[in-house]
Amino acid sequence: MAIDKSAADVATSSLQSLPFGNIIGGPLVACVEAQAQAARTSWEFIQNVGLYTEGEEKKTVNVSFQFVKEGRMAQISVPLLTIVPIPYIAINSIDINFKANISASAASTETENSSSSVDTSVSASARCFWARGSMNASYSSKKDSSATKDSKYSVEYTMDVAVHAGQDSMPAGMAKVLEMLNNSISVVSPQGELQVEHVVNEDGSVKLTAAYKNGEGLYKPEEISLKIGDSATVFEAADKILVTETSKEFSLTASEAQNCTVSAGQCSRKVAVPSAS
Repeated sequence: MAIDKSAADVATSSLQSLPFGNIIGGPLVACVEAQAQAARTSWEFIQNVGLYTEGEEKKTVNVSFQFVKEGRMAQISVPLLTIVPIPYIAINSIDINFKANISASAASTETENSSSSVDTSVSASARCFWARGSMNASYSSKKDSSATKDSKYSVEYTMDVAVHAGQDSMPAGMAKVLEMLNNSISVVSPQGELQVEHVVNEDGSVKLTAAYKNGEGLYKPEEISLKIGDSATVFEAADKILVTETSKEFSLTASEAQNCTVSAGQCSRKVAVPSAS
């Protein structure tokens, strides 16, 4: 009995010729490219929605709201990135299922059944003086032969790819940036805020410190000006003025400090430092 292996060889060859690199690697490469595209989308969102360019600098887009606080109109400035969701889509898992169902069967049978039958009948009679006898002979032959060959194979390929994606947690760097932006939120008057403090030195001179925030909540010390008494002239003694990032300091004599006015934007404060005597 001989077995025909041609069907099995075809099935095995079909399995070996499958591009497993593409079957398994293709979905993985596609997911990596999709993740890269998602990262670019997040960056473009931050660039186009949350930031704007002023000169060569990037600044955050702020949204300002006015509301009533303790009977007075107040204004709050909030960075846009802190109140809108930033798209952070990430692929959490990839399931690749591949099933190959290849079956082959071959059968080659030769069955030979033989039976021969030949019927021959001969009769003879002979008579002789001393004996009398007869002979009968028969022979039959029959030969039946059959041959059956059967070979077949089947191939089934199945591939399932499941990709699970969702909103990913915010990167640590971006979370820190948003925390800093949250801390920068401040409530100010729409007209701005002007704060003035003074310190009397031992020699009787006065150090006057003024800090001004405009309606956007930004310190603008360069906008602060001081006038002595009823003079229309702004105090501009360079050696007696110190400008910092948040304030402007004036060094005044006792008489100058007794009647002066500090102004910035729409705000104005009358300062009257009592005489040391």
